[in-house]
Amino acid sequence: MPDLALFIAASALLALAPGPDIVTVLARGISQGRRAGFAAALGFAAGCLFHTALAALGVAALIRSSPVAFDLVRYAGAAYLLWIGIQAIRHREAISMQAAGGGAGLATIFRQSVIGNALNPKVTLFFLSFLPQFVDEKAGAVGFQMAILGAVFMAVTVVVFGAVAFFSGWIGERLRARPAIASRLNLFAGLAFIGLGIRVALPD
Repeated sequence: MPDLALFIAASALLALAPGPDIVTVLARGISQGRRAGFAAALGFAAGCLFHTALAALGVAALIRSSPVAFDLVRYAGAAYLLWIGIQAIRHREAISMQAAGGGAGLATIFRQSVIGNALNPKVTLFFLSFLPQFVDEKAGAVGFQMAILGAVFMAVTVVVFGAVAFFSGWIGERLRARPAIASRLNLFAGLAFIGLGIRVALPD
């Protein structure tokens, strides 16, 4: 397997690149607290298991070769993000009065992040094109190598997104000390999700 340090560095840079996942972690952390941001971060990292499995099994090639299948998955993911955003806006006053890290809320955020990640075919195609660059065919067990790389990428994602969640939560805690802007934070989160949904639906 090629240089693992190079793979980790590349994974960190990719995790830091602006995208729906890191923006979602930021929005969750600011609007609902540090633990909500961590829940979103863990959800996105766990979602990488799905894409790693697809890439390792070669199933992602089917999506890449079928524009119809790609569009169906892409629109499903966009619709899911839009739904989350609309719900956040509709219930922004109630959300702002909740504790930042209720158990049920954290579980819901984690689940939404996993599903949102899994329904993004662009992530699948990224894994299909990125992971093989660090696989040594001569070493054998290509699928196993890709699984290991996927696990490393997940770990890097947890560290990077966890840092984003920590600092966004810190900012959110201080902003929520001013009740007048609590609902605005949730409005911001809702609009962010809607914007991300529109972005996912649009072609590159």
